[in-house]
Amino acid sequence: MSEAILALRAAIQARLEADAALTALIGADRIFDEAPRAMRGLYVVHGEVEARDWSAGTERGCEQELALVIWAAQSSSARQALEAARLIVAALDEVDLAPEGHNLVNLRWLSSRLAREPRNGLPSVTVRFRAVTEPL
Repeated sequence: MSEAILALRAAIQARLEADAALTALIGADRIFDEAPRAMRGLYVVHGEVEARDWSAGTERGCEQELALVIWAAQSSSARQALEAARLIVAALDEVDLAPEGHNLVNLRWLSSRLAREPRNGLPSVTVRFRAVTEPL
Protein backbone atom coordinates (compact mmCIF):
# COMPACT_ATOMS: atom_id res chain seq x y z
CA MET A 1 0.00 0.00 0.00
CA SER A 2 2.97 2.34 0.38
CA GLU A 3 3.15 2.72 -3.41
CA ALA A 4 -0.42 4.09 -3.39
CA ILE A 5 0.50 6.52 -0.61
CA LEU A 6 3.60 7.76 -2.42
CA ALA A 7 1.82 8.07 -5.77
CA LEU A 8 -1.07 10.05 -4.29
CA ARG A 9 1.29 12.28 -2.29
CA ALA A 10 3.24 13.13 -5.45
CA ALA A 11 0.05 13.94 -7.37
CA ILE A 12 -1.19 16.16 -4.53
CA GLN A 13 2.19 17.90 -4.35
CA ALA A 14 2.13 18.62 -8.09
CA ARG A 15 -1.44 19.93 -7.94
CA LEU A 16 -0.72 22.27 -5.03
CA GLU A 17 2.55 23.53 -6.52
CA ALA A 18 0.65 24.42 -9.71
CA ASP A 19 -2.06 26.34 -7.84
CA ALA A 20 -1.39 30.02 -8.55
CA ALA A 21 -3.52 31.37 -5.69
CA LEU A 22 -1.86 29.12 -3.11
CA THR A 23 1.61 29.96 -4.43
CA ALA A 24 0.78 33.67 -4.29
CA LEU A 25 -0.20 33.31 -0.63
CA ILE A 26 2.56 31.05 0.71
CA GLY A 27 5.29 31.48 -1.92
CA ALA A 28 6.99 29.01 -4.26
CA ASP A 29 8.63 25.83 -2.95
CA ARG A 30 6.78 25.97 0.39
CA ILE A 31 5.27 22.44 0.43
CA PHE A 32 7.38 19.83 2.20
CA ASP A 33 7.45 16.12 3.09
CA GLU A 34 9.06 16.95 6.44
CA ALA A 35 8.88 20.14 8.48
CA PRO A 36 11.89 22.35 7.69
CA ARG A 37 13.95 23.85 10.50
CA ALA A 38 13.67 27.56 11.24
CA MET A 39 11.24 28.23 8.38
CA ARG A 40 9.58 31.63 8.34
CA GLY A 41 6.20 32.52 6.89
CA LEU A 42 3.50 30.10 5.81
CA TYR A 43 4.34 26.60 4.65
CA VAL A 44 2.62 23.25 4.15
CA VAL A 45 3.80 19.85 5.36
CA HIS A 46 2.43 16.46 4.34
CA GLY A 47 1.08 15.01 7.57
CA GLU A 48 -0.17 11.67 8.78
CA VAL A 49 -1.56 9.03 6.44
CA GLU A 50 -3.57 5.98 7.38
CA ALA A 51 -4.07 3.45 4.59
CA ARG A 52 -6.55 0.56 4.62
CA ASP A 53 -7.39 -2.26 2.26
CA TRP A 54 -10.30 -1.28 0.02
CA SER A 55 -10.35 -4.35 -2.20
CA ALA A 56 -13.58 -5.64 -3.67
CA GLY A 57 -13.71 -9.12 -5.17
CA THR A 58 -10.82 -9.38 -7.60
CA GLU A 59 -10.12 -5.62 -7.68
CA ARG A 60 -7.44 -4.27 -5.34
CA GLY A 61 -7.93 -0.89 -3.71
CA CYS A 62 -6.49 1.39 -1.06
CA GLU A 63 -8.44 3.82 1.11
CA GLN A 64 -6.35 6.61 2.62
CA GLU A 65 -7.06 9.25 5.22
CA LEU A 66 -4.35 11.86 4.84
CA ALA A 67 -3.52 15.22 6.32
CA LEU A 68 -1.82 18.38 5.15
CA VAL A 69 -0.66 20.78 7.84
CA ILE A 70 -0.34 24.51 7.22
CA TRP A 71 2.07 26.21 9.61
CA ALA A 72 2.32 29.93 10.23
CA ALA A 73 5.55 31.32 11.63
CA GLN A 74 3.90 34.17 13.51
CA SER A 75 1.40 33.82 16.29
CA SER A 76 -0.85 36.42 14.67
CA SER A 77 -1.16 34.75 11.27
CA ALA A 78 -3.93 32.21 11.94
CA ARG A 79 -6.03 34.05 9.36
CA GLN A 80 -3.42 33.38 6.65
CA ALA A 81 -3.16 29.72 7.66
CA LEU A 82 -6.94 29.39 7.40
CA GLU A 83 -6.89 31.07 3.98
CA ALA A 84 -4.19 28.63 2.82
CA ALA A 85 -6.35 25.76 4.10
CA ARG A 86 -9.32 27.10 2.14
CA LEU A 87 -7.22 27.22 -1.04
CA ILE A 88 -5.93 23.67 -0.46
CA VAL A 89 -9.47 22.35 -0.03
CA ALA A 90 -10.56 24.19 -3.19
CA ALA A 91 -7.60 22.71 -5.11
CA LEU A 92 -8.09 19.10 -3.96
CA ASP A 93 -11.71 18.40 -2.98
CA GLU A 94 -13.23 16.03 -5.55
CA VAL A 95 -10.50 16.84 -8.07
CA ASP A 96 -9.43 14.35 -10.73
CA LEU A 97 -5.74 13.58 -10.13
CA ALA A 98 -3.64 10.96 -11.88
CA PRO A 99 -1.35 9.29 -9.31
CA GLU A 100 1.34 7.36 -11.16
CA GLY A 101 0.34 3.70 -11.55
CA HIS A 102 -3.05 4.25 -9.90
CA ASN A 103 -6.58 5.32 -10.65
CA LEU A 104 -8.01 7.85 -8.20
CA VAL A 105 -11.59 6.80 -7.46
CA ASN A 106 -12.24 9.84 -5.28
CA LEU A 107 -10.58 12.46 -3.10
CA ARG A 108 -12.77 14.30 -0.62
CA TRP A 109 -12.24 16.85 2.12
CA LEU A 110 -13.10 15.53 5.59
CA SER A 111 -12.21 18.27 8.06
CA SER A 112 -10.07 21.26 8.95
CA ARG A 113 -8.77 22.04 12.44
CA LEU A 114 -7.09 25.21 13.68
CA ALA A 115 -4.77 24.71 16.68
CA ARG A 116 -1.94 26.56 18.40
CA GLU A 117 1.40 25.10 19.43
CA PRO A 118 1.37 25.16 23.25
CA ARG A 119 5.04 26.21 23.60
CA ASN A 120 5.05 29.22 21.30
CA GLY A 121 1.46 29.90 20.27
CA LEU A 122 2.14 29.39 16.57
CA PRO A 123 -1.02 28.49 14.65
CA SER A 124 -1.43 25.50 12.39
CA VAL A 125 -4.35 24.19 10.39
CA THR A 126 -4.64 20.46 9.74
CA VAL A 127 -6.71 19.63 6.67
CA ARG A 128 -7.83 16.01 6.33
CA PHE A 129 -8.90 14.21 3.17
CA ARG A 130 -10.13 10.73 2.30
CA ALA A 131 -9.00 9.11 -0.94
CA VAL A 132 -9.56 5.76 -2.64
CA THR A 133 -7.15 4.49 -5.28
CA GLU A 134 -6.89 1.36 -7.39
CA PRO A 135 -3.71 0.12 -9.08
CA LEU A 136 -3.72 0.28 -12.88
